[in-house]
Amino acid sequence: MIIVVKNACEKSQYDNLVEWIKDLGLDVHVSRGETSTVLGLVGDTSRVDIDLISSLDIVEQVKRVQEPYKNANRKFNPTDTIVNVGGRKIGGNFFQVVAGPCSVESEEQIIAVANAVKASGATMLRGGAFKPRTSPYAFQGLKGTGIELLIKAKKETGLPIVTELLNINDIDLFNEVDVIQIGARNMQNFELLKEVGKTGKPILLKRGLANTLQELLMSAEYIMAEGNNQVILCERGIRTFETMTRNTLDLSAVPALKDKTHLPIIIDPSHSTGIAKYVSPMSLASVGSGADGLIIEVHNDPKKAWCDGAQSLNPAQFDELMGKIKLMLPIVGKNFDGE
Repeated sequence: MIIVVKNACEKSQYDNLVEWIKDLGLDVHVSRGETSTVLGLVGDTSRVDIDLISSLDIVEQVKRVQEPYKNANRKFNPTDTIVNVGGRKIGGNFFQVVAGPCSVESEEQIIAVANAVKASGATMLRGGAFKPRTSPYAFQGLKGTGIELLIKAKKETGLPIVTELLNINDIDLFNEVDVIQIGARNMQNFELLKEVGKTGKPILLKRGLANTLQELLMSAEYIMAEGNNQVILCERGIRTFETMTRNTLDLSAVPALKDKTHLPIIIDPSHSTGIAKYVSPMSLASVGSGADGLIIEVHNDPKKAWCDGAQSLNPAQFDELMGKIKLMLPIVGKNFDGE
């Protein structure tokens, strides 16, 4: 349920209304605009008398929200959420590019890539320490050692780091990680979502390869229900009948999600296409669709990569792509950190 309150009301009237709602056992989420304030009621709203609230002088409008997701709903928070990652803003007019290798392989490799992507304009560093692989015989990542190497790269370059958490038991290793990534395979691992919600850290939530957008938003709701609204959604391609690409990149997800939620959304053109030469055109298409950022795989020697080399750009290719992205951003009204 949503209650729109006039900004011209007296503070005592507003406080009394909020207190009365909380006494009913409901949580109240507040979103302040220029002319009105939106109160989002979360919980069992069946006990709320709509007619009584509507009759109050300070109330402009009352309406029920039909969607099962509440915190993530744009009706609850009409203003775009801006997530701050180590001083880098994402959402609204702010655009970010997360870049780095699929997996951390060595100190030399991750620091070399980190320096290269930073020089090209990337604003965050990605790198897999724990790798969920389809085959149990494939490289599973350096795990804790991989995180230590990411932290070294962060100290070397100043770039915030983004890496994936697979298991609740490893969460203590992520204390110095700036953004915890929840991958496509764990999008509906609800216990994991609850735990990362409790961290208060920015969470990058990837859409499952066969999940609807509403299911993605419901997963975000699990995180936000724990009090963490620092959620970044990620479209990474879905499984369809097409076999010429690794997955099918659903760019229609961007305007559809923008319509339904205030959370920022970024695109992963690397996993969605699976082919390096397609990453650049789909990155530019993502910018044009209104996305708030990109997460791109970059490796200093893709042919020798331990994981997903076929979809990784080399530093020169990434640098060329970043030049094009910087030209496109003003056209769609976005920029890096408000520059």
